[in-house]
Amino acid sequence: MKFIDLARLRRSVRRYSGKPISRADIEKCLEACRLAPSAQNSQPWRFAVIAGPEQLEKFSKAVFAGVYAATSFAAKASAIVVLLSRRNFVTHILGRQVQGIDFWMLDMGIGGEHLVLQARELGIGTCWIGWFNQKAAAKFVGLRPGWKIAGLIAMGYPADKAAQGNEHRKPLKELIYKWMEQKGDG
Repeated sequence: MKFIDLARLRRSVRRYSGKPISRADIEKCLEACRLAPSAQNSQPWRFAVIAGPEQLEKFSKAVFAGVYAATSFAAKASAIVVLLSRRNFVTHILGRQVQGIDFWMLDMGIGGEHLVLQARELGIGTCWIGWFNQKAAAKFVGLRPGWKIAGLIAMGYPADKAAQGNEHRKPLKELIYKWMEQKGDG
């Protein structure tokens, strides 16, 4: 499949079939994340994989309760990848202090997107989740000091074919803020 076709087909899936995902396929997705570029090649990512009905139920009850109920659909996923990031790299510290940019979040976004694109190629639906109980998730995975949860990615086979296409996207011409290029001499 061409990359642009893969990008067109990727979308956030919130309804899952319940079919389990093989460990080998989850590892392929994690491998895609591992290969992503990062600031100064810091490779800040680590993963906690929540899989199996019992673990998913425990995790979901802890992190999708109360004000976080809007993301409780993820409890029906076949797996949830918790994206963990080290935040004490010099590049990340300087990036925040000098540039005002959290490079660790950029790194995690690039890596996570590699993961979801690999999943899509395998026919697995995904959904990035940022709305969850951070403290409960950190406790569940035993997060150590110096680490931060960048987000969750729910994974599962889509429940219906409608979940296979991409949501409406604005045309490119509406998104280009400015185009500047050097004019030739001729």
